[in-house]
Amino acid sequence: MNVPRAALELTALVIHARAVESDEREAFGRAAMAVAHDPRAILLRTCHRIELYYTTSQAPDPRVLTPPDLPTGGVRLEGLAAARHLLTVAAGLDSVVVGEDQILHQLRECLSDRKVPGAEGCPVDIGTHAADAIELDPVIERLFQVALHLGRETRAWREGPPRSLGDVATDHVVVTTGPLLGKRVLVVGAGRMARLAATAASRQGARVLVANRSPERAAALAWDANGEPAAFGPDAPLPDVDAVIPAISARWPLSPEARNALLEGAMPVVDLSSPPALDPEFRAALGARYTSVDDLARSPQDQIRPRLRNRLERAIDAAEAQFASWVRARASVPAIQALSDIAETRRAEELERLFRRLDLGERERELVEQMSRRLVAGLLHAPLASLREDASGELDRAARALFSL
Repeated sequence: MNVPRAALELTALVIHARAVESDEREAFGRAAMAVAHDPRAILLRTCHRIELYYTTSQAPDPRVLTPPDLPTGGVRLEGLAAARHLLTVAAGLDSVVVGEDQILHQLRECLSDRKVPGAEGCPVDIGTHAADAIELDPVIERLFQVALHLGRETRAWREGPPRSLGDVATDHVVVTTGPLLGKRVLVVGAGRMARLAATAASRQGARVLVANRSPERAAALAWDANGEPAAFGPDAPLPDVDAVIPAISARWPLSPEARNALLEGAMPVVDLSSPPALDPEFRAALGARYTSVDDLARSPQDQIRPRLRNRLERAIDAAEAQFASWVRARASVPAIQALSDIAETRRAEELERLFRRLDLGERERELVEQMSRRLVAGLLHAPLASLREDASGELDRAARALFSL
């Protein structure tokens, strides 16, 4: 798809857990907040990814938009490659869980009210910046609209019940503990990701315990997961459990007794927090029993049938073509408007000259006026239609040269 560079000055900075550690991702995310609320930029932030999309055109804002430097392992994408990446994310093909619903929630939050994604969807450190609603650059807004439409369409093709990162976490626990039926699983947190983990464990027959800084939220999630609340805080003991799944946006305040119980026990710890809920020394002490959200990102992706994957790829191709067509049409608008304005000006001038020479009644003037409009519209129809469908920009340049636009 050939889109003139000037027509799509779009960049995506992609930081993913597959290549960049959690602490580096969070550092990039904090730096990106300096430009994240500029109308020309939007920040997508989840457990596994931080992605900054921005337009490189300075119009109509003369201020230079300066994004943070990419950490090692980050990827810079330009133009349609940046657009296609977001479409692939929206379709669910860039996730550990193919076709997960959570990414759609986060994309919708990006577009609807500029709220930092992750505040409800995944326990990430989102900082304390304000998130006032502002009008987005049309290119950014259109791209996210197309991505959301694609995501909603492709979710309807899902084979089997929806899966989430919570299911991946509990599957990882099962490798160590065996089937969860009758096992006790402690979920630390009460946000959306903690809810997904608690629900997944409950579906597999586990007895879920929920600990959270808010006892009310812990009790509500425990009720929904057919479990029970547990104590939380620096003085709380560790319950007698077979597995632990932290999913919080800060360090887990563990009492010395709870730390010792974790170290001396055999239970696996699958940490869905980003950055991790446990400090580096404690993670190292747990050894192979500790699994981070980054480890899950680097685990094998859920497998889907080739037929469905091909269907998803075709849908991404179609969405990319739709977005590229919109970009081309938008780039041609100035030439189309200028050509229409020139034609209308010449038409009006010739009519005025004619009416000065002929003594016509009001009805005759109306008929001549209508005829002149139809004549101009008929002559311009084919050229303007071609400009709207100009894939290379060559017709746009030719029209500007021929008509001195």
